[in-house]
Amino acid sequence: MQIAFPATPDDQPHARVVLVGPGNVLSPGAAAADKATAGQLARALIAARFDGEAAAIVELLAPAGLHVTRLLIIGTGPAEAMDAGLFEKLGGAIAARLQTSGETRVSVDLNGVTAALPIAEAAAHLAHGAALRGWRFDKYHTMLKPKQKPTLGHFDVLGATGADAQHARLAAIAAGVMRTRALVSEPANILYPESFVEMARDLADLGVELTILDVEAMTALGMGSLLGVAQGSVKPARILAMRWNGSGDAASRPVCLVGKGVTFDTGGISIKPAGGMEDMKWDMGGAGAVAGAMHALAARQAKAHVVGVVGLVENMPDGNAQRPGDVVTSMSGQTIEVINTDAEGRLVLADVIWWAQETYNPEVIVDLATLTGAIIISLGHDHAGMFSNDDGLAGQLAAAGEAVAERLWRMPMGDSFDKLLESAIADMKNVGPREGGSITAAQFIKRFVKPGVKWAHLDIAGTVWAAKPGTLHDKGATGFGVRLLDRFIADNFEAR
Repeated sequence: MQIAFPATPDDQPHARVVLVGPGNVLSPGAAAADKATAGQLARALIAARFDGEAAAIVELLAPAGLHVTRLLIIGTGPAEAMDAGLFEKLGGAIAARLQTSGETRVSVDLNGVTAALPIAEAAAHLAHGAALRGWRFDKYHTMLKPKQKPTLGHFDVLGATGADAQHARLAAIAAGVMRTRALVSEPANILYPESFVEMARDLADLGVELTILDVEAMTALGMGSLLGVAQGSVKPARILAMRWNGSGDAASRPVCLVGKGVTFDTGGISIKPAGGMEDMKWDMGGAGAVAGAMHALAARQAKAHVVGVVGLVENMPDGNAQRPGDVVTSMSGQTIEVINTDAEGRLVLADVIWWAQETYNPEVIVDLATLTGAIIISLGHDHAGMFSNDDGLAGQLAAAGEAVAERLWRMPMGDSFDKLLESAIADMKNVGPREGGSITAAQFIKRFVKPGVKWAHLDIAGTVWAAKPGTLHDKGATGFGVRLLDRFIADNFEAR
């Protein structure tokens, strides 16, 4: 979708959008449209029992008196609530309504609109919402009927001088979100550790420094925890590190973002039920989010030093697969009794987090992982679970998530949970009892965080994939985590 902020609408007939607030208070554009149609707009609002609710839409087809193919009247909600998130919601609603409508262009009239933020910024967020909601993964659809195919190719916003500069930053973030969604959407026969790396090579064009570890290098480093997960697959494991230093200080300690990248998870020998197993292609959602965040940061030239590291494996149950009861030695030297081979993500993160600390000496680590089904039972699909060893870091992440509507809920940790990981024959086991499963998973990861390092673990199992469309995404991959991480970095590591 092409985004533009022209001074006047395109001269060819196309869809037009005007805004109306509570009490049917018409924006200048809506008032002009009502006058041109001899009151048809006002009559339509009454007939539709329209009340100006945010993102509610009334549609008029080819209204007499206007040089448009259709007119959309969209509610704004109260003026004092017309913030960035509201304009993104409006943009998303417009894109969803017109995506397969046959319309190829829409112009949204913001002339004279008053909002809780500058109108150029509002317009940029409106377009951002449209871009995010308009993304679809149609790569493998070859038999779509004409009415199922997207048609909306141009999204214009009128009355917003200066919005181009505001939107450029958001467009970079959207590109990162779309990278993540594409990665998460790919089937496992296309996306596996080696191909994930290949799909990330173009990040170098944005100035991201890439480092790749193969199985030989990981073996030499003693990564028995990660390699144990991968040993049942014919697809060899990889670690991919993506470094962006826009801070201007080569010696600065980076923020490290770590992602779980299990490109397909059968559960291994502790095999999952067949029903729904196809969804396990998105068990690399954490790695996808980290790659997308690195894209966003580099594309908008973030003035921060950030390293993204992803551990990429496929968990399969062949004759060489890891068995329940096996003991592996992690890179840290700590030994792990593998009780359940389907609790594999934490085994991957253990070695990746340790290697990241040894290699980059970060001051902060944030890991993202589709780690446990238990977090979905706890929080559903509206929040990701957050675990942290630092209250300040947890607050920063929560604030960033709230700002971009990728919300986090902090979960408890403590010694009583940690004791549940005690093993009779090794330093720890990889699972505790059924109860508190998300918490004991976080306690396991914490054992591989060095003293003095601020750390947070985000369990995003319930948020990376959606069974139905949302405000800013279609059903399928959501891209959760990219905007959150970008905002976290912008708010806390670029201002100093």
